[in-house]
Amino acid sequence: MLVALGFLMIITFMALIMTKKMTPLLALILVPTIFGLFTGAGFGLGDMIMDAIKSMSGTAALLMFAIMYFGIMIDVGLFDRLVSGIQKLVGNDPAKVVIGTALLTAIISLDGDGSTTFIVVTAALLPIYQRLGMSPVVLTCVAGLTNGTLNIVPWGGPTARAAAALGVDAADIFVPMLPSLGVALIVIAIFAWQLGLSERRRLQKDRPELWGTGFGGGNLGGGKPKDGTSPSGSSVAVLESVARKGDGSEAATMDGTVLDPDRETLRPKMFYFNLALTVAIMVLLIVDVLPLAYLFMVGTAIALVANFPKVSDQVKMIAAHSSEIIAVVSMVLGAAVLTGVLSGTGMVDAMSLWLVNIIPDSLGQYMAVITGLISIPATFLMSNDAFYFGILPVLTEAGAHFGVPAVDMARASITGQPVHMQSPLVPAILLLVSLSRVDLGDHHKKVLWRAAVVSLVMLASGVLFGAIHMG
Repeated sequence: MLVALGFLMIITFMALIMTKKMTPLLALILVPTIFGLFTGAGFGLGDMIMDAIKSMSGTAALLMFAIMYFGIMIDVGLFDRLVSGIQKLVGNDPAKVVIGTALLTAIISLDGDGSTTFIVVTAALLPIYQRLGMSPVVLTCVAGLTNGTLNIVPWGGPTARAAAALGVDAADIFVPMLPSLGVALIVIAIFAWQLGLSERRRLQKDRPELWGTGFGGGNLGGGKPKDGTSPSGSSVAVLESVARKGDGSEAATMDGTVLDPDRETLRPKMFYFNLALTVAIMVLLIVDVLPLAYLFMVGTAIALVANFPKVSDQVKMIAAHSSEIIAVVSMVLGAAVLTGVLSGTGMVDAMSLWLVNIIPDSLGQYMAVITGLISIPATFLMSNDAFYFGILPVLTEAGAHFGVPAVDMARASITGQPVHMQSPLVPAILLLVSLSRVDLGDHHKKVLWRAAVVSLVMLASGVLFGAIHMG
């Protein structure tokens, strides 16, 4: 009964948000509440959900102050030079912009923190997407795929959890999976290029008379414009035309975006101070000597005092980012309702036991591969803690009876992370779609099947390269 209710609850939630019958926040609150009542929990739901909210309060605080901190850094101009550099690299070609999105996300994802990665990536690239009239769903898709794949680094959560749960070394899990990670990143690059070409074609339709069909020149259509004007001038003309028509863009240039070169909040004289402060926070984040929430609290306070000495300006800066903070924190707290009902009613335990029991003994020698396949939907439906500390040890114990090493099970278990990162239970993805002003359902439509392909490719290549053994 609990198994059926658990899966039906997730399916109902996904159907409602993907068909836009309900906003993700309301679905996160109402759907688990209704299904929780069907389990007979009654008023006990309150305690379950409050326990989950308490456990996620640190995450909510982290996101609140991280958004505020990086929002301030954007306002004062810290990322303007980065954006200018990316613009010079990718030009006005949407295909190159999307490839640049994957590259930038991959580099920043090496810090192991999804929230920080998405804040920096959206700060740097969303204004470019707006200026070119590109769909921000493409940004969230590529960024989510790339970060989810690189989430398997040893200092990231999944590998560390698998190592702790099974008593193996994190390096022994990760290093043999490096070739698989490389193959997965190549697949993501292919997806990014295809999405970029699709965006290029979509934008060409607005002024088809101006463009050839080549890819050279760095302009929108790649070929020589048919009206004889210079490629750069025609490119700008088309982009301005597209941007003024809408297509998700607020302006044809940076004017009116978060990186408006004439904004009053710019603090060019404070650039090196703000850079040093941000680097210091990133270093402290990596060495993990302070709770992340407190780290960003202190960083935000220092940034406000240093850049905006007047109290009235500090109040304005805090208020300026309140809408983004409310959107993200409310989603995190809403997700606590879903996780609270899943764990408090026993749905997660029942679903875990069901998954283990349906595997026949004849397939025991393939337990590592089966674990990898299970990790794809399981880590989407539940938290990494629930999977790695709940399901993985049970699967590993079953695999041990058939001679499957624990380290193979651990390697297979991390291949589901590209899909896991898209889960509404992951605060970082809620942050990404909120900052990009993208509907979670639209994000899922574009990203989920691609994430599943990347996970399967990572698993298959792990078997091919000998990191994950079959039989």
